[in-house]
Amino acid sequence: MSIRIADYPGYLASMPAPRVSLPASDLARIVVFAAFIAVLGIFPGIYFGASGVPVVIQNAGPLLAGVLLGARRATASVVLLLGLTAIGLPLLSGGRGGLAPFVGPSGGFLFGWIASALIAGLIVSRASKPTLPVLGLATLGGLLGSYAIGIPFLGAYIGDLGAAAVQSLVFVPGDLGKVAATTVIAAVVHRALPGTLLRTAQRE
Repeated sequence: MSIRIADYPGYLASMPAPRVSLPASDLARIVVFAAFIAVLGIFPGIYFGASGVPVVIQNAGPLLAGVLLGARRATASVVLLLGLTAIGLPLLSGGRGGLAPFVGPSGGFLFGWIASALIAGLIVSRASKPTLPVLGLATLGGLLGSYAIGIPFLGAYIGDLGAAAVQSLVFVPGDLGKVAATTVIAAVVHRALPGTLLRTAQRE
């Protein structure tokens, strides 16, 4: 004798709905790193050339979040920061806030921060150990993810993709320095807290 669930509609109604909860520790890390990235915005941006996109320290924050928190939590941190910025909080370098930064020449690089955190987090989370080469590859991959969004966005803004690519070359030396610094900092943290990311990576 077979029993069909369709014959007992009340059974389905009585079943509890699935819940997706975020552990308090994860939520705390997300908020703390969003605040950390915001603090990096205290350092003002420096404008070079005519691109209208400032050279900032703040874009190192999403990279560091990715290699320390993993993809899910790091991405959430960046999205939280950008969301608070969009509603008007002056959390970007130079005290910028509101929607204007997202529709200006640097808008693509801001959205690229999400890619930075996601890519860096995925690479580190999937590695067997967060070694120095892995961390370097992760941060570099995250940086390239930001460029992949930021440069086409800038090209569309100024109407010339080639010029946007050339103008973006001014960011490369500083960004490579930030990749190196982020890699070393992350290596020190992982050495001090071995296995912290790897134990949570299975939930990514």
